[in-house]
Amino acid sequence: MTDEIRIEPIREDHVEGFREALDIVARERKYLIFLEAPPIEASLAYVRDNIAGGHPHMVAVADGKVVGWCDIRRGSRNAEAHCGSLGMGIIPGYRDRGLGRRLITAVLDAARAAGMHRVELNARVENSRAIALYEKVGFEHEGIARHAVKIDGRYFDSVKMGLLFD
Repeated sequence: MTDEIRIEPIREDHVEGFREALDIVARERKYLIFLEAPPIEASLAYVRDNIAGGHPHMVAVADGKVVGWCDIRRGSRNAEAHCGSLGMGIIPGYRDRGLGRRLITAVLDAARAAGMHRVELNARVENSRAIALYEKVGFEHEGIARHAVKIDGRYFDSVKMGLLFD
């Protein structure tokens, strides 16, 4: 079934679908630090900046609809320009199909081609499905940030993971 889903670099015409997918995942309140997607204008500015800045940003598209994304934002300071921070999400109904691996592999390949040396991420410790995916593609655990996220009055620990390209 994943053959019907295309992985492609984000374009401006994906912005509305990307924002909608981000909003769906954010409102689940389980995976992201966003609790809702930013306004469309901010989403458009983010995507335009990713495209112009060469930040790897892929989307999964099924029947013309964005159903997932994965992006890496390069560090903004010169001393961190070799590093990037990864974020991703897949809307319900498209999970557990190997789509996450396809997305993350595509964006990591783009990051490597762009000359990045390190990619890092944070995941809530109870998100075992995502952590297992990150481990499979080469990320290593670097530490735990206790009470790093607070949602609905509850604190959640976050695991810091990193991957180095040779």
